[in-house]
Amino acid sequence: MLDRITGMQIFVRVAALGSLSAAARALGISQTMATKHVGAIEERLGVKLLHRTTRRLTLTEAGRRYLESAERVLTEVEEAEAAASAERVEVRGMLRVNAPLSFGFRELAPLMAEFSRLHPAVTVDLGLNDRFVDLIEEGWDLAIRIGRLRDSTMIARRIAPCRLVVCGSPSYLSDRGIPESVADLSRHNCLGYTLSRGVGPDEWAFGADGKVKVAVRGNLRVNNGDALVAASIAGQGLIYQPTFLVSGALQTGQLIALTLDHPPLDLPGVFAVYPANRHPPAKVRAFVDFLAQRFGPSPPWERGLKLQL
Repeated sequence: MLDRITGMQIFVRVAALGSLSAAARALGISQTMATKHVGAIEERLGVKLLHRTTRRLTLTEAGRRYLESAERVLTEVEEAEAAASAERVEVRGMLRVNAPLSFGFRELAPLMAEFSRLHPAVTVDLGLNDRFVDLIEEGWDLAIRIGRLRDSTMIARRIAPCRLVVCGSPSYLSDRGIPESVADLSRHNCLGYTLSRGVGPDEWAFGADGKVKVAVRGNLRVNNGDALVAASIAGQGLIYQPTFLVSGALQTGQLIALTLDHPPLDLPGVFAVYPANRHPPAKVRAFVDFLAQRFGPSPPWERGLKLQL
């Protein structure tokens, strides 16, 4: 029986290079031996892992799933051996990170250069979108999620607070007046964020537990926070958004934060979420630790920002 770990190593290299012969050369073995190892895995699993053409090998759906598992197993084996020999585990490999579009663009992307300098053997695949992704099914190592987390078997680590603020432009407030209570918001043009219930297009929630609710309406609904900020700066209406989105506009005076008779909804925070492996890969631990250190309880977007939250 061929060694399973060796078979995994060969398969991972074949998947990376797209060729049995290239993988064999890289590993210093014969193509015949590489073919035997991959064939043994397919026979043992009872599925085809590779589509074979005259020019290139591509992964089947089963092959993609096996590749994710094999990479994880090989990482854990390497870390176990390093730990047993008291050696430092090298942080390396492909790290696939998913994050909300605005937060990723504003807060994560500027940090990537520093993370790369600290961990040059890691390649970050940063995916930015505002939909809820399935980490396991879609092959993400971790995701950044904001607000209340859905029930899951994932591990979640809070890396920063997330505070909300109602604000509007000086021109809008001069024209429409400054609301002093949450009830006053019903008479204003409140621009809606369609991907949230607590600060959605039809109702805004206030108070630590979100039990104070007010019906709102407005002439713009958007599924992206940056678009709401731009519209509010232009004088279209009020917005109810996280401080990481509006802090720059508040500091320059393009937007003015409002103090109402109830505090903003208390969101749990910004979280790094990853599968509940017993030993998460070193690349995941390094990235989460890095973000927690750079953000922390006083994140950069709130430093120097004076708000009554």
